[in-house]
Amino acid sequence: MRQIFLADQVIDSTGAAPIEKGAVLVEKGRILAVGRQADFGTPEGATVIAAKPGATLMPGLIDSHVHITYSGSENSAVLRAEKMDASYPAMALRAASHAQLSLTYGFTALRDMHAPGGVAIDLRDAIARGDVVGPRLSACGRGLTVTGGHMDLPDFAEHVSLDGFAHPCVGPDEFLKGVRTEARRGADFIKVNTAVGSRKVPGVYWRPEMNPAEIRAACDEAHAQGLYVASHTSGGPPLTATVANGVDCVEHAHWIDDDCIELMAERGTFLVPTLLVNERNFEVPLAPGETLSDWALASREAKWVSLEKARKAGIKIGSGTDAGFMVPHGSMHWRELALLVQGGLTEMEAIIAATRINAELMSLPVGLLAEGKLADMLIVDGDPLADISILGDANRLTVFKDGYKVAEAGKLISSFPGEVFA
Repeated sequence: MRQIFLADQVIDSTGAAPIEKGAVLVEKGRILAVGRQADFGTPEGATVIAAKPGATLMPGLIDSHVHITYSGSENSAVLRAEKMDASYPAMALRAASHAQLSLTYGFTALRDMHAPGGVAIDLRDAIARGDVVGPRLSACGRGLTVTGGHMDLPDFAEHVSLDGFAHPCVGPDEFLKGVRTEARRGADFIKVNTAVGSRKVPGVYWRPEMNPAEIRAACDEAHAQGLYVASHTSGGPPLTATVANGVDCVEHAHWIDDDCIELMAERGTFLVPTLLVNERNFEVPLAPGETLSDWALASREAKWVSLEKARKAGIKIGSGTDAGFMVPHGSMHWRELALLVQGGLTEMEAIIAATRINAELMSLPVGLLAEGKLADMLIVDGDPLADISILGDANRLTVFKDGYKVAEAGKLISSFPGEVFA
């Protein structure tokens, strides 16, 4: 099957200026060529898919930090209950719904940053087989955490146990085993929690969770198995130690000092700043008598400083929302791009963060309109370079995966003809 997509503007995410009156030629789900309509004509046997006047054709969007099993409720009690109100199969069904909703908003790939019981891994495989319509999913399985750490907090009474929820470890050997266990389950990458927020000492908003030997053991084993490592981080010296001991992508990272910026640039470390989830602290209604912590206020200011440092240093910045934690799936994904623009990136740079950079981070053959890439694409009724917010209006979006239309005007096309192209 051969198709030619036509649009008044084509953003290819290479960083080049948009192609006016552009065309993308697709065959069997892969892009053959990208260029001007005048240079293509109408290839013999090709189905013509012409966007509306004034529309933009671009790569499908990617969110590189989601928690697909959780709803993103503003109610902390609901978020707590979601950990134990459903079986893992029921969580998988809920996750499928969240993934499909994200697809209708133009996100053709997602990176899940922890799900219990292998739920996200199994959903990934079901989508890849064509059992379920959904975005491409990259999954780490369970996040590795120290016992009593960020993902092993004493949230429940001591007689309550959540089997398979997180993966607590003690010492380098257990972290090495943890990597092997998640890899055996089918993880695409490894998630660790190396440097977490702290509210104990005024003016010091971070503390180490894993020690350097534990970080190094996890990273060395992951790299030996061909997996990259992403870490929940905060800032300061623990963040520098995270990068120095081998982590490939840092998440959140509100406080990045100059030494760490230099090290990240030298090593090619990715940054996913998750700006939106931090902003949600200031949008979600507080409980009676509750006030925002100094940490929340300080991190809100620090994240902009760190983002600007990273941008100036040429660090690869990805776009991730932390959807599932105070951020609902689908409707708010676009806001991370808007916040990247607010933080100093151009609209084009924000789109590249949510397409090419995220695809590179996740090792997916998408995110670019270029020869050989899979034809995951988005037609936008309008110009996102002039107004990034139109990406948040599902009624203005038509979504393609492998060259097939999978969603339009906010509605999922529950089945589509043809094979899944790997």
